[in-house]
Amino acid sequence: MTRIVIIGGGPGGYEAALVAAQLGADVTVVERDGPGGACVLTDCVPSKTLIATSTRMAVMSESAALGLRFSGGPDGIVGGLEADMATVNKRVKDLARAQSFDVAERLAYEEVKIVRGEARLVEPHVVAVGERRIRADIVLIATGATPRVLPGAEPDGERILNWRQLYDLPELPEDLIVVGSGVTGAELAGAYLSLGSKVTLVSSRDRILPTEDADAASVLQEVFLRRGMNVMSRSRAASVERSGDGVIVTLEDGAKVEGSHCLMTVGMIPNTTGMGLEDVGVECDERGFVKVDKVSRTSVPHIYASGDCTGILMLASVAGMQGRIAMWHALGEAVQPLKLGWVASNIFTDPEVASVGVTQHMVDSGEVNARTVMLPLFTNARAKMQGFEDGFVKLFCRPSTGIVLGGVIVAPRASELILGVSVAVQQHLTVDQVAHTFAVYPSLSGSITEAGRRLMTEHAY
Repeated sequence: MTRIVIIGGGPGGYEAALVAAQLGADVTVVERDGPGGACVLTDCVPSKTLIATSTRMAVMSESAALGLRFSGGPDGIVGGLEADMATVNKRVKDLARAQSFDVAERLAYEEVKIVRGEARLVEPHVVAVGERRIRADIVLIATGATPRVLPGAEPDGERILNWRQLYDLPELPEDLIVVGSGVTGAELAGAYLSLGSKVTLVSSRDRILPTEDADAASVLQEVFLRRGMNVMSRSRAASVERSGDGVIVTLEDGAKVEGSHCLMTVGMIPNTTGMGLEDVGVECDERGFVKVDKVSRTSVPHIYASGDCTGILMLASVAGMQGRIAMWHALGEAVQPLKLGWVASNIFTDPEVASVGVTQHMVDSGEVNARTVMLPLFTNARAKMQGFEDGFVKLFCRPSTGIVLGGVIVAPRASELILGVSVAVQQHLTVDQVAHTFAVYPSLSGSITEAGRRLMTEHAY
C-alpha cells in the first residue's frame, strides 16, 4: 500500500487526502491548526461569513427605494439597524469550527489519519512531527501562506490588525483604515462599510483591484464612493502606530490618516521556512514559494505541492484541484494538467466580481484576438425588479469561430452566475450555442444568453 503524508490540512491537503484514500493509499495528514486549515478556520470561511452578514445589512439598508420602511428606529431603516458584532463574530467563529468538524468527519470516514503538529522533512522519505518520524512514499506539501507584515506596521491584535484577528474585536471599528486595495482589502473594506464603520481605503495604485478587470474595478469603486467610503488612490502606507485609543497611518509622502483601527492587507508569504525543503532538494523561488509543474510536482519526483505555498492563484478551488491532480498523478491515474484558463474566480464584494478565461487586458494588449460585448446590468428586467443598478455582463469570443473565450460578471451573486460562462469556456461552446440556450425570464442569467445573441448577430464570422 502506498504511504502518503500530506503536510497541511487546508483545501490543498484534505481534498488530496480524500482522493488518495479513495484510491486505496495509506494517508496521513499533518495539520498545525485543525482540519480545514487556515482557509476554514481563519481566512476564507470566516471572511465570507462576515461578508454574507454585511451584504444582508446593505440590502436592508437600501430597501427604502423598494417601498419598504423599518419601524425600529426614528430615521427609518438606516437609523434603526445596527450590527451586534459580538453576535456576528461568534457566529463567524462557530461556523468556522463547524466546517472544520465536517472536514474532520469526512477524513475519518475515509480512514485518513490526522496528526496535530508542525511537520518538517528530515529525509526525502521521512516527515518529522516533533519526535515522531513518519515514512512516506509520496509527500504533498500544502502548508498555505500567512499574512505579510509591513515593517513599521506590525499587528498587535487590538488596533493594528491582520484579517485573521478581526473576529476577536468586541465592537465594530468606528473608523477603520484598510491598507491594501487588492481582493482581501476590497472585500473587507466593503463589508465593514456596510456593517456601519467609517472606512478609509488606502490604495497604492490608481484604483482599487488593480489586477482585475478595469471596468469591474471602476463599477465597484463608484459603489464604494457612493456609499461613503474614502478611497485614497496613489497612496502608499509607510508605517502604522498606536495613538491612544486609535491609530495613525503615515503615508510615504508624509501625510497622516487617523482612525480607530487599521487593517493590513498587503499580501501573503508562503509557509515554507523551517521545513527542511532545501535539505531534500525541493526548489523554491526567491519569495519562498514552492516551484511546481502543471501536475503539482516539485523538483523532487516523489514530492508534490499544492495551494497557496506554490503561489499559483491563491484560491481554495485551485488549491483543491492542485491537490487532487497531485494524487491522481502520483498514484498512476489518468490526469489532466492544471489549466489556469479554466479557473473561475470571484471577489466577494457587493456587488460581486466574477471572471473566467481571457481578460480585457489580454484583448487590449493584442495577446488575444477577441470580440467583446458588455451589457449593463440595469438593462436586465430582474435587476430592475430587485433594485440592482450596478454591474454588467461581459463576454469574449473568437472572431472567426465564435468560441467563448471568457467573461466577467459584476452583479449580486456573480459567483453563482459565472458557472454558465465557465462551462462555455471549458467545453469550447460558441456564442451561437449560448444564445440558443434557454434562460429563465426574468433572471440575471438571461444577460449571459443575451450577450451571446449580441455577439452572434453584431458581426458575421
